[in-house]
Amino acid sequence: MTRPAFMPLSRLVPPARTVGPAGVMVLAGVFGVVWLVWRPAGVGWGSFLGQLAGAEAVLLMAVAIMLISVLPAVETWFDGIDKAAIWHRRLSITGLLLLIPHLLFAQGDRPSGPVGQTGPPPDGHGSGMGGLLAQIGIWGLAALALWAIMPRWRFLLSWLPPDVLRRVDRLGTTAVARRTAAIGRLVLGGYERWRSLHRLTGLLLAAGFVHGLLDATTFGSPVLRWSYLAVGGTGLVFYVYRETAARFFLPLHDYQVTTVTPVAQGLTEVTLTPVGRPLHFVPGQFAMLFLEGRHGWRRHPFTISGAPSDGELRFSIKALGDDTHAIQESVAPGMPAVIGGPHGRFAHTRGTARQLWIAGGIGVTPFLSWLRSHDTHHLNARIDFFYTTAGPAPFADEIAALAAGVPHLRLHLHDSTTSGYLSVDAALTAIADDDPRQVSVFLCGPAPMVNAFIQSLRAAGIARRNLHREHFDWR
Repeated sequence: MTRPAFMPLSRLVPPARTVGPAGVMVLAGVFGVVWLVWRPAGVGWGSFLGQLAGAEAVLLMAVAIMLISVLPAVETWFDGIDKAAIWHRRLSITGLLLLIPHLLFAQGDRPSGPVGQTGPPPDGHGSGMGGLLAQIGIWGLAALALWAIMPRWRFLLSWLPPDVLRRVDRLGTTAVARRTAAIGRLVLGGYERWRSLHRLTGLLLAAGFVHGLLDATTFGSPVLRWSYLAVGGTGLVFYVYRETAARFFLPLHDYQVTTVTPVAQGLTEVTLTPVGRPLHFVPGQFAMLFLEGRHGWRRHPFTISGAPSDGELRFSIKALGDDTHAIQESVAPGMPAVIGGPHGRFAHTRGTARQLWIAGGIGVTPFLSWLRSHDTHHLNARIDFFYTTAGPAPFADEIAALAAGVPHLRLHLHDSTTSGYLSVDAALTAIADDDPRQVSVFLCGPAPMVNAFIQSLRAAGIARRNLHREHFDWR
């Protein structure tokens, strides 16, 4: 008698990466239901929905602030602070978009006195102090969002199909956007100035939050008022914590720059030795690197490309932004550094016994850390490792030597300048004899490449829970 086949429990349990996003969606949904159930009588639907949109915007931005508080629970619920930072950006943009219907409809027939009465409010509902705070909050948040989007406009279009992107490029949009971004950087300044001003986000949220209280967002309803106070107040508490107390709870480690080694054009490896308590990390994790260069302190997240057993930290840094372009000139041996972290959950140990690794360009760094750590963190799976670059691959000789010492690992070096872009079909050929549901795929590289691969891998039968990516382009 054939026994019935049961689905493994592991497939019934949602992956950790979905807990945080699902929780945010449920919270936003419950908040909306509460407002709908306790909608005051006599309030027009247009005005009410406009005010609800504004309250939901405050909620999403409050959660967005919470996501960059670097609390351990956030990293757990969102499967790494890199993914939490992605959701921080998504929630912030969604909150800004919700302000559009708020501006369009919120000035309708709202009560000016007892609930149920309509007419012009005593302070003009949008004039006076409330109106001024609204303008400060909305335009300040919009300016910061635009400033953040300008250098990454191409990334925001990466979800489009490749043929659509090619049409966009043919229209000249790429050249225009690059020139606009360059002018913006010249006028506004670089990453450090943006990061400093980005810390004003909580104050801008506070302006919008107080505007809601002054301009009768809650229509005099105790339930709506307390729910609004709860979400807005929680966001401001997290903002105050991040700006005043978080630094006293973050694990920071003092280091000193030992070497600054050019690896290839635009690629530098920086080695640091501990001064005091060293950082303990798992291969594939990243850290916040604070470097004191010739132009002051700079902070960036970088994947640790060395092994924990080295006794030192290695960061392989690609020239992608303002500071990284000048790192060879601005950083020298002997300079101090501070390391925050470690962070991230990009680990091969989370995969199955059959794995596919796909690295694009500087996205090789976590895989390099895994290979360099094989002596102490063994690679026991059957692995096909595809490493694609535009030109000769940095670290190619070292990677080939390390791969030769790892049983059941096949290395595929791909030069896109001579062989064209790495195709998903080429990667799938390596696992043609395997059940796709039992294959884990680890990806790190440019967002358009990774997004395209994920779509095709899902279509080929790779389970969503077995797709792991590291976001190295968040900030």
